[in-house]
Amino acid sequence: MTWWCTGVRWGGGSPSFGWTGGGGERERSVRFGEAVAFRVGGARRCLGVWRGGRRVECAGREAVPVRGTRAQCGECAGIDRARSVAADTLADDPRPYHVYLAWFGDGLVKVGITGVGRGSARLLEQGAVAFTWLGRGPLMAARRAEELLRVALGVPDRIPYERKRGVRAGLAEVVARGAELERAHAVAVGLAGWPESLERLPCRVVDHGEAFGLGAVDRVDAVVCGLAEGAVVAGTVVAAAGPDLHLVEPGGRRLVVDARVLAGWPLERAAAGRVSGAGVVVREVPAVQGGLF
Repeated sequence: MTWWCTGVRWGGGSPSFGWTGGGGERERSVRFGEAVAFRVGGARRCLGVWRGGRRVECAGREAVPVRGTRAQCGECAGIDRARSVAADTLADDPRPYHVYLAWFGDGLVKVGITGVGRGSARLLEQGAVAFTWLGRGPLMAARRAEELLRVALGVPDRIPYERKRGVRAGLAEVVARGAELERAHAVAVGLAGWPESLERLPCRVVDHGEAFGLGAVDRVDAVVCGLAEGAVVAGTVVAAAGPDLHLVEPGGRRLVVDARVLAGWPLERAAAGRVSGAGVVVREVPAVQGGLF
């Protein structure tokens, strides 16, 4: 049976590979310090859409571009967008939502919302190094608060992922990143204009540095941004943040594998001792990473 990779998931506060095949889903935990080696065994296909706690397969099993972070055809992507909170197309969701502040690096703070039932999973998926809740309430109230805070605090509601990755090897200490969130939280809860139905929450900073294994990230030499049939990626997992796996190859190169690029490919276990090679498209990272991002 062929299994297609669905990327990296953060259920339960730790990373795992997701797989789909034969009408079912499975996961395999990612452990820091373990050696991984996988080979692309076929063409990249659309993964369909996730609805009602199950995957609805793409009717045509359409091929998708070998490069890019979205393993969906245009039709399936359109279905996802039509029922997406993130895309502002879903306004009638009755579930409660959290408003949060997330910290990704010095000066990289954003405001956002996530379903209360998801806990901190959304923050882990985004690669947020630290975060604190700001409020809790209905979706539209959370949306209004998000816009209020975005303007008043001068922070975005989206940060390009390359910027998050680019500062990860030189982060401030835990106390300093918490202090930046505490200052922003103090300003936020003191603003006028909060929706009445949104409960303001106290500042309780949660740091993901240990969960991500960021103590082992001292540099990034290259980023995997595309694959091809037959490509092999191998190394020892030293950290994981959001969709990124940080690997150390046998020769010592520090490689980041964006698991969104893995999604949609049928991956097979490769022989131990293999090294990343032909068919792997990488972007080299200059020694001074700020120049790249």
